[in-house]
Parts: sequence; C-alpha cells; structure tokens
Amino acid sequence: MSFSADLFLTQSLNKRREQNAFRQLVHSSGLIDFCSNDYLGFAQSQDLKKRVESDPLLHANSNNGSGGSRLLAGNTSYAEQLEKTIAEFHNAEAGLIYNSGYDANVGLFSALGQKDASIIYDELIHASVHDGIKMSSASSYMFKHNDLLHLEERLKVAMGTTYVAVESIYSMDGDEALLTGISALCQKYNANLIVDEAHATGITVNQGKGLVQLNNVESAVFARVHTFGKALGCHGAIVLGSDLLRNYLINFSRSFIYTTALPIHSLLAIGHAYNYLEEQPEKISLLQELIGHFKELASESSHLRLIASSSPIQCIVIPGNLTVKELAASLQKKGFDVRPILSPTVAKGKERLRICLHAFNTKEEISRLLRAINTDLQTISG
Repeated sequence: MSFSADLFLTQSLNKRREQNAFRQLVHSSGLIDFCSNDYLGFAQSQDLKKRVESDPLLHANSNNGSGGSRLLAGNTSYAEQLEKTIAEFHNAEAGLIYNSGYDANVGLFSALGQKDASIIYDELIHASVHDGIKMSSASSYMFKHNDLLHLEERLKVAMGTTYVAVESIYSMDGDEALLTGISALCQKYNANLIVDEAHATGITVNQGKGLVQLNNVESAVFARVHTFGKALGCHGAIVLGSDLLRNYLINFSRSFIYTTALPIHSLLAIGHAYNYLEEQPEKISLLQELIGHFKELASESSHLRLIASSSPIQCIVIPGNLTVKELAASLQKKGFDVRPILSPTVAKGKERLRICLHAFNTKEEISRLLRAINTDLQTISG
C-alpha cells in the first residue's frame, strides 16, 4: 500500500509546529543587524563591490556563468591562481575551492571516509560535517565538546585511517576548540586533524588568518576549511592541505566533481575580499573591541546565562522554544535583528538568542540591546 506524500509532509510540518520549532523564511529590513555572519561588513561594502565590478578580468570574461564543472568547461587560470594565493596566505601547501562551506565539508568527509577509516568528531560540529560523514563508509564516533580525555578514549580504540573533526570557533556557542591539546593528541595517536575555520576566517588578530595559524599548529593539521560567506562577505569555500589532498579531492570529491563551477564574478569577489582583509586590520581591531564591550556589559547582569565566548558569536541561553521565540520577536519590534536558535538545532533546554557582533555595530547599539534583553527577561520572569 502506498501513501500520499502530501500526508507525510503535512504530518511532519504539524509535528514541528507542535514543538514550536517550525521554521519560516523572513525578511528583516531597517533593523540593527545582530544576526548576520557579516562580521566585518564586507558583504555590504560598496568599496569592495566597486573593486569587483571594475576589475578588468570581469569585463574580459563577460559570460554570465562558468559553463560547467571545473573538470569540464568551468576551470580558469584565475581560479587556480586564486587557490594558490589563498593557500599562501594561510600558510598551506595547496587549496581547492568549493561552491560553499557546506559543499566543502560534504565533499571532504564523504571522499575521505572509506570503509576502513574512522572519523571522530566533536559533538557540536557543523551539520555539513555530519552529512559528509553520513555519505561516507567510515565508522564514526562523537566525543564530548572540547573534552580531551574523551577524545583520547576514542583515539585509543579507533581503527584504520583516523580523522578528527573540530571547528576552530563553534557556530552555535561561539567558543574555541582546544587546538593545541587536540593537535597534540592527534600527533600522539597518528590521527589526521581537520579544522573547520568558517567562523574564525577574517576575525582573528593575525590578519584574520584563523585559529590554526594563531596557535601555530599548521604542521599538525591535515586539512582546513575556510569559508568566504561570513567575514569575507562573498560566497564559496576552500579546503587547504597538501598537493596530494588537493589531487585526491579533484578525483574523488563528488560535490566538487559534479557541480557547476563558480562564475568569474564570484571568484573575483573572493580575491578582492582577501585583498581588502589585508588592507583593513582596523576592522578586526574594532570588532575585538566591541566583543569586549559586549562581554563587560553582559557580565554586569548576573541573571544572563551567557555562553563563554571571545568570538563575535555571543549566546544567551533562554530555555524553551516558545520563550526564546517570543523574546526574539519582542527585540525585533524594538529594532534589533536578533534571531532565536531552537531545538533540535541545539539541545533541548539550551535554546538561545544568538547575537552576532560586527565591526559596524556601535557600543551604544550594544548597550541598548542588552538593556532591552534585560527588560524583556524581567517581564518574562516576573
């Protein structure tokens, strides 16, 4: 007996509504941005936009699209040179550009995860890594977040070629991986460390090169994923590693092989964003100053359950999907674009307001936001 697909869809959506976890696309306009990943303001930079639009290469290649995958009609000398330039910036041997951070993680882990391999991952790792692992044939094991003892327990029993996957800055909590300790354990047990630098790219004090370089552990890292859609304000991602890894991915990474390549406009945006990053160190300094300001003010409110973080991602735990949704809606009415993070995206009981800070925010805006949160929380609890 077959069943209607519409019945299945309706039942699934109704269950989400019952859990207060129903997602909808919304368009915010005119609100103060405490939501986007545009940490340095590059996505809205008119100067950066003009640089891309005036680049002679854009006008020399006036095609709307790339015409095919990199292995067919979509490759260019500029794409290959860009990969080399980015790899050099991040002190890596080689790199391979993907269409998005999601594509990069799915393509990397599905290609590496052969049936004789083991993948050990932090429990808070990106969903894209989970999806890549599911598409692989490898055995996989979770370890408790930033728990070096638990990681070592996993490493002791891992079989075959072993990979350890972490984020340098975690997307939902904003805290940092213990890269020095993790890399030391990987070396001890001959495991291959993979670091997703998505939320560290562009925001660290070493010209935005990421936490791997800030901790001087490049030589202990097998692969890094840097994405361009957050602090760099454009689109795409790169997997950095050895020439050997690059050639392997070109041959076995399905999300690279079977997709149309990025057009020249996207590639030029990436290149100019990296140039802009090197020219704008004051933006990183300002961002770090604003992060410190937020943390100092938030610490004055003892009732705020703030997750420890030194990154632009600052999270206030507000248990319950309904409660955190109502609080976010109230803040939006007051002019602040703050979004709720609901379970099952995060664990039940750890729903939160995820506040993203930017170099273009002001101290006055941050102060007003925290005052509004405190007022609304008092109303809820009172």
